[in-house]
Amino acid sequence: QVRLVESGGGLVQPGWSLSLSCAASGRFFSPNAMGWYRQAPGKQRELVAGITSRGSINYADFVKGRFTISRDNAMNTVHLQMNSLKTEDTAVYYCFVGANSGTYYYNHYWGQGTQVTVSS
Repeated sequence: QVRLVESGGGLVQPGWSLSLSCAASGRFFSPNAMGWYRQAPGKQRELVAGITSRGSINYADFVKGRFTISRDNAMNTVHLQMNSLKTEDTAVYYCFVGANSGTYYYNHYWGQGTQVTVSS
């Protein structure tokens, strides 16, 4: 069973920063892709960012210039540094590990989700 443990969510004011971390364990293939999706109430889950074992990165347009994704292959961890947060970033953020074809990610295993709330 693949397990992904997330940390770093919380409540912050607009313009502030948060850092999310996710550690994967169990049976999954290598090379792989890891990253983050998010889902706000009443909306569909959407990709935030992904990164492959080789370091190829894909960002959603709405986070470019504000968020930075990174990973540590030896530790099977992925991180998301979120700066200049906006109220519309409020969502549950889900870590994943899976496969990729270019910037298309599939065969996802999911973390439990961590709440990010941006409010004044």
